[in-house]
Amino acid sequence: MSLDSPPVNADIAPTEAATDAASPEVDPNVQVRFKSQAGKVLLLLPPEPSATLSPWPEVWEQLKHRLTAGERFWQSQSIVHLIARDRLLDSRQLQEIANALTDAQLQLKRVYTSRRQTAVAAATAGYAVEQHIPATPLNQASPQAGSSLDEPLYLQSTIRSGMEIRHNGTVVILGDINPGGSIVAAGDIVIWGRLKGLAHAGSQGNRRCRIMTLHMEPTQLRIADKVARPPETPPQAYLPEVAYIGEGGIRIAPAQDFSRWLTEQHA
Repeated sequence: MSLDSPPVNADIAPTEAATDAASPEVDPNVQVRFKSQAGKVLLLLPPEPSATLSPWPEVWEQLKHRLTAGERFWQSQSIVHLIARDRLLDSRQLQEIANALTDAQLQLKRVYTSRRQTAVAAATAGYAVEQHIPATPLNQASPQAGSSLDEPLYLQSTIRSGMEIRHNGTVVILGDINPGGSIVAAGDIVIWGRLKGLAHAGSQGNRRCRIMTLHMEPTQLRIADKVARPPETPPQAYLPEVAYIGEGGIRIAPAQDFSRWLTEQHA
């Protein structure tokens, strides 16, 4: 996945130019929708229900109906991006969606959500994930005014090749980032494991962000607008290290030395 792909508005598909497969009478707040975009299929779920509005059994029945209806427009084995918005989905519900899509010869690959629990469940299941905050109406004050970052996202999972995790805050991974996997965070990135894929901290331009890992062996490091690649000759031994922007670009220091330096700076 490209690191330069545009962010997703929580209340719409990735672009309004997408073709809606549903009829004009479909209410996006209560019904499941499908859209097509650049060879992909977008599956849009209605938002988190009220007491009587679009509970999961109703959403599930709508999804099965749309997958078997005559209005299908997709080709076999098309990639599906699930736009979950603020709907809470657990691992069982995600698996049900994936199985239904597979039966319709579709492949679920990516999940967009504003719910941390849904993001964790999707990442654990092996899907690329983008967690984002819901859009706020212009006439409504933002509850996060003055704050540019979401709360940290914690994942206990190995990020495999082809998986990408995006989050508008700090990301903490208890597991490895395999080659071909990537983490993109507006805040810091902390990996309690091996970093062998791509890590991009400070993705919105914050040069004070850092990347911390027990085993620093990335295919590429990015902090804000700076890019670094690993040395051609790997070290003889790997220690916990911190990547940060210093003089000349991205620098990497042993965690112990970096901690001592921080203590001296704030003494």
